[in-house]
Amino acid sequence: MKMSFRWFGEGNDTVTLSQIRQIPGVTDIVWSLHDIPAGEEWPLDRILALRDQAAAHGLGINVVESVNIHEDIKLGLPSRDAYIENYIKTMEKLAQAGVKVICYNFMPVFDWLRTDLHHPSGDGSTALFYEKSRIENVDPFELVRQINANSTLTMPGWEPERLSHLASLFEAYRGVTEEHLWDHLKYFLDKVIPAAETLGIRMAIHPDDPPWPIFGLPRIITGQDNLRRFLALHDSPANGITLCSGSLGANPANDIVGMIHEFADRIPFAHIRNVKVFDNGDFIETSHRTQDGTVDIAGIVRAYHDIGFDGYARPDHGRHIWDEQCRPGYGLYDRALGIMYLWGLWDAAGYRAPSAAKEGHAS
Repeated sequence: MKMSFRWFGEGNDTVTLSQIRQIPGVTDIVWSLHDIPAGEEWPLDRILALRDQAAAHGLGINVVESVNIHEDIKLGLPSRDAYIENYIKTMEKLAQAGVKVICYNFMPVFDWLRTDLHHPSGDGSTALFYEKSRIENVDPFELVRQINANSTLTMPGWEPERLSHLASLFEAYRGVTEEHLWDHLKYFLDKVIPAAETLGIRMAIHPDDPPWPIFGLPRIITGQDNLRRFLALHDSPANGITLCSGSLGANPANDIVGMIHEFADRIPFAHIRNVKVFDNGDFIETSHRTQDGTVDIAGIVRAYHDIGFDGYARPDHGRHIWDEQCRPGYGLYDRALGIMYLWGLWDAAGYRAPSAAKEGHAS
């Protein structure tokens, strides 16, 4: 397992590369060029500059999260071919910089959804929170305004330029079904996976977060059956999964340990985090510790160890602890604690007590 840490870049992150470098076992940052709108080609000079910046701190840039997919591709519009061409050109430049994995998602309009970015957790910390009844009754436009008003840093999936045409996007998706979305995803994969194979890049789709439809928008990457169907759309080692235990774990019916074993050779990237799911469907993000949430983090790490996982992992979201002022879900302290918990589980899974002979004891 190769440990990584998501970083949003200078001026857009409260965490520094020098701080990330001090977390034991972290070899890579997970990054993106967040200011470039979906569908535009990424400049090679900026990719290489970021690579050199990370390298100066002893860190690699092997995983990009995300190269966002333009909505016209998800909608299956005639303009999608031009956006896919730009996507492949970006892939080619990323390969020149040594990138190995591209994480992306196929969620219409919203990359993720929460109703509270700083919900009290009972111990003095706050965390990202999803209130089911509020989602069922809230105006999505009002929720967008609240999300952007409560954060001084750009939120992934909620960038203002992506949301400035929210009303027209909702109108465009009117009548788009899950089957339509499956067809449009296959079209995208059939174009980009051959390019990924040639470039030595593994594409890794992120599950929908949360893993069910919201605001009448279809969602299809939600559980084991759908992941199985997804992988069959284009059967290639370059067509893989970002297995996110938190996104999938919001539905307690999802057997994440089973997914790890079934899809072992198609998981180049793992997000390992915990959530606590309540009986009414609400959930809150917790520490990574197994006992603090609903997700069997210990079992998940053991499963990764059992399959000999040598892909990239990151701790994903964390709580806001010790009065840290940070991007919601992406502070330094709790994610660093999460990494050390994950390493402890990993080391314990492979631990074998030294024999008496090796310790020099006489029989």
